[in-house]
Amino acid sequence: MAVIKEILRTNEDGSISFGNYELEEKTKLSDHPFRGDMYKVKTFREITKLERNEMFVYESVPGTAVFDLLQDENGISFCVEGNADAQITVGLKAETEYEVMIDGDSTGTMTTNLGGKLSFSVELEKKDSKVEVVIRRVG
Repeated sequence: MAVIKEILRTNEDGSISFGNYELEEKTKLSDHPFRGDMYKVKTFREITKLERNEMFVYESVPGTAVFDLLQDENGISFCVEGNADAQITVGLKAETEYEVMIDGDSTGTMTTNLGGKLSFSVELEKKDSKVEVVIRRVG
């Protein structure tokens, strides 16, 4: 895979891809329409952040490239790539238990906080990883 040169793109399968961890300076794209929502992305080597309708969706430190992101009421899935291991935070349902799977292996269950945020680490180092976060129990 490669970084997203256009910063944010919609894919034919109904997913989105975004982020460019190779940029030296912060780059932003706002008001990208997709499925009736407006998306905004900020990305460069230090951070990548995605918002939908001004609400938090995704953040990574350092920056990453995210491919084929799909989110619904049951969770979120995507492939992620970067230069180094990344701390990733995703926005989900508040006080809900999710199972986090990286490359098909479960890292266990985690419960979102009051704001619906869930954080985990992914070992990248120039390879991509498939991430799935699936609802297990509503609080």
